[in-house]
Amino acid sequence: EVVVDFERLDEHAAAFRGYDVGFCCLGTTRAKAGVAGFIRVDRDYVAQAAELARAGGCKHFILQSSQSANEHSSFLYLRVKGEVENLVQAVGFDRCTILRPAMLLCTRQECRPAEWIAQRFFGLVAQVFPTAYSVPVETVARAMVACVLKPGRGKVEVLENKAIHELGKA
Repeated sequence: EVVVDFERLDEHAAAFRGYDVGFCCLGTTRAKAGVAGFIRVDRDYVAQAAELARAGGCKHFILQSSQSANEHSSFLYLRVKGEVENLVQAVGFDRCTILRPAMLLCTRQECRPAEWIAQRFFGLVAQVFPTAYSVPVETVARAMVACVLKPGRGKVEVLENKAIHELGKA
């Protein structure tokens, strides 16, 4: 385990050397970091980490993004996720896998009342439509590992929520 200062990530380039595969689930919330902080963490830090990983020899980069990510979205969250997807793809990995999960079902230590309500609602909806609107974080983690172990479908592969569920069961 290596702790890095994302504000001075270039100084930690050695921490990104010697790995064939990179996993990135970095993110924050606008409520926690403000608009500028959210963009810095979810786009800039991720893009810079991807660049350092590629320079360090990483061949396959796996990025957790978001369902409906789109660089042209009028919603900040979805726009930033779409922008970072494009930036990571442009780095030039031999293989890039982007996972676009729906609502992540998880237990958090911090209090996020709106997310707590949404998780309860989508948890109930998942009993009827298990792959449509949500996904447990454990399923996303298993899917991320599984995509490394299976042959890729091209240089860039985007996995939507249903595919994440299927791969996470493998």
